[in-house]
Amino acid sequence: MPNIKSAIKRVKTAELRRANNITAKSSMRTAVKNAEAAIANNDENSKDALLAAVRKLDKAASKGIIHKNAAARKKSRLTKRLNSLNA
Repeated sequence: MPNIKSAIKRVKTAELRRANNITAKSSMRTAVKNAEAAIANNDENSKDALLAAVRKLDKAASKGIIHKNAAARKKSRLTKRLNSLNA
């Protein structure tokens, strides 16, 4: 444990940021799984699930939780899967 006051503060803020990142990443993964399940079952709300997943992916990429190219790849694959069902 650090002795210097600023270092103690950095440890506290790092823990808070880590907790927030874990929460955001978990909700992003859940949204992606829900979208994948909706697309696989060919639900009528699969488009809404896809939009929610895209929103979560964009938010995670903008905050630096995942890389922007990883977010783009996941969005592309989900959209391609949904479009192949509609075609």
